[in-house]
Amino acid sequence: MNHLVVYAHPNPESFCKGILDTVVRASEEKGADVRVRDLYQIRFDPILKGEDLMGYKSGKIPSDIAKEQEHIAWADIITFIYPVWWTQFPAILKGYVDRVFSYGFAYEYIRGVLNGLLKGKKALLFCTLGISSEEYDASGMNNSMKQTADEGIFNFCGIQDVSHRFFGAVPFVPDETRKDYLKEVERIIKGNL
Repeated sequence: MNHLVVYAHPNPESFCKGILDTVVRASEEKGADVRVRDLYQIRFDPILKGEDLMGYKSGKIPSDIAKEQEHIAWADIITFIYPVWWTQFPAILKGYVDRVFSYGFAYEYIRGVLNGLLKGKKALLFCTLGISSEEYDASGMNNSMKQTADEGIFNFCGIQDVSHRFFGAVPFVPDETRKDYLKEVERIIKGNL
């Protein structure tokens, strides 16, 4: 199985990095081929430009986007690891979606009907929160984030198998809780490969 990991955290000592390391190790233990796209490390440009749009229309995809689309096309499963900032993806990850999940690659319209082009792929999202999951659940925010990602991005592009795991209050929980979070990450990865 081909496993693409899209990682979006600027701090190499963050808990998200611990999640990344766990995902890679668990995937390799299950025999998956793993590729990691560390968006900060590769200095991914998240800004959608006019020339990007023109390239999509003319079939001349910018080289940085074509490279990322090759990784997406290769993958059977795509895992996204990121902190939730202001109830959203970090800007670099939102820009990745804006630029890479483009018309003609991730979706198209045929006679006015949407056709998702990434069918058969699976998506996993591991998200860290600065506040408790209970607070986000009580406000409905976790469900809002799931709906926005699932319906607004993944289902739209044909990816129907989408799973989320929110890890709450990461900066404030005891180390033992973070260790339990990482054990859960390992179980989820091994159960999906």
